[in-house]
Amino acid sequence: MMRLRFVKTLLVLALLGNIIIWHRIWRLFAVQQSPRTSNVSLTTVEAPLKFHRRLARIVTVIIRQFESFENDVAATVESILNSFPTIPILIVCDELPYPPLELDFLNKSMKNVKLINLQPQFNKSFEERNPLFYVRTKYVLILPDATRLSSKQVMQEAISRAGKFGAVSIPVGRGHLDCYSVGLRVKQWSLHLRTIDGDECDAVVGRHATVIEAKTLRKLSDPFLQPFTDALYIQTSALRTKIHITREHRLNEGKPLFRSHQAQWKVVQLRQKRERAMFEKLGIKKVTRASGSVEWYGCSRDTTRCFGSVVNGIPSYLYQNRYTPPCCLAGLRKVAHHVFNRLEEAGVRFWLEGGSLLGAMRNSDILPWSHEIDVGVNRDDITRSPWLAKARSKPVVDSQGFVWEKATEGEFFKVQYSKTNRLHVNVLPFYSKNGTMTRDAWFLKNRDFPEQFLHPMSSIEFAGRHVPSPNNIRDFLEIKYFRGVIENPEIPVKISTD
Repeated sequence: MMRLRFVKTLLVLALLGNIIIWHRIWRLFAVQQSPRTSNVSLTTVEAPLKFHRRLARIVTVIIRQFESFENDVAATVESILNSFPTIPILIVCDELPYPPLELDFLNKSMKNVKLINLQPQFNKSFEERNPLFYVRTKYVLILPDATRLSSKQVMQEAISRAGKFGAVSIPVGRGHLDCYSVGLRVKQWSLHLRTIDGDECDAVVGRHATVIEAKTLRKLSDPFLQPFTDALYIQTSALRTKIHITREHRLNEGKPLFRSHQAQWKVVQLRQKRERAMFEKLGIKKVTRASGSVEWYGCSRDTTRCFGSVVNGIPSYLYQNRYTPPCCLAGLRKVAHHVFNRLEEAGVRFWLEGGSLLGAMRNSDILPWSHEIDVGVNRDDITRSPWLAKARSKPVVDSQGFVWEKATEGEFFKVQYSKTNRLHVNVLPFYSKNGTMTRDAWFLKNRDFPEQFLHPMSSIEFAGRHVPSPNNIRDFLEIKYFRGVIENPEIPVKISTD
């Protein structure tokens, strides 16, 4: 019996051993036959899901460039969700679009899509109207309307480059992108645009998308200002942020827009209106285009002057850490030339005075922070000028629209650009007394000076022409101000040199 049990045990163990061996052989054979199938399933199912989730954690899509009267926003959003179903999308508008966008925001597939109206609303807080309040990602993809995200590779490449450069632009469609240098001079209220070669730009012109770090947008005063992306790049240029053009990849275009003449006209009108409002909001009054043409967005002769009050001789713009707006300087030059011509025609002896003479010595022009021009005249010659003579009793407008009037602040005259625009030249009467050129009453802190500075007269270049001046200008100015004033003039309010 014992021997029989031993034999049975051996047979069972042998059978189990064979089963284990055959099972291992079968597994080895199965693995050798199916590795490709296994890899395919990983790349087609698991990897895309991981990429979508990872992308949704690092990129928010923002659609800002669209018009309510004609757009392709609904199809653009659907194309994004088809490729990246979990990515957050923000649609930003100045007011609720009408007709409404053809998007069902109650649909589960749209749970990450938000329509943000920048317009103030009683039932919306400031944060709820701020697109950046909803951005939780490191990067933002700014997508123009009627764009299709067709390739995941483009997204991966753009994000990779944005991590290296900070901001990347991607062409949309077949159009060409131009690279621009933005010469922004905040203190001078001016902007100078130039086309440049290469792929590192201050601004990009042409149909394109932009990947940019969210922290950069948070540093801007108005990141969603229209016209977009022009306003965006002007502001980023102030941060010295460069935009790198990716030319190896392109995004596809969606539905063609604005094909009718009426729609094209409307788009042009809206752009011009938005551009003017943008320059006003950003404090840009002179724009030099890449073509070389100059455009003014400040005051004109028919508008009020382009700065506010002047209190105690200090204009308001100095407190904004800015110099005189360039449109005002241009207007002052016109008034000055007119006054010089009229005084010369009448035989009135005149010369540059005070800060205007200082500006002529320093840079042959008006001082960058001056809001007026000072001209000294010999009081005995006033009656030679019909306009000064008439202005003694009441303001008078000459044949070219300039206003001559007696100042209310003292015994001197003002010549204004127009009735509306009060940019002016001060005409300051002096007369000789015991060898000193003096004046009847205090005005504008202009001091008396020895008569010898006017015998003989000299001349100096100022505002594009030669103007009479005292002789020995350095000594003259140091009597008026202080020693070394030409090299180290004092600005009424300190302006930073940044």
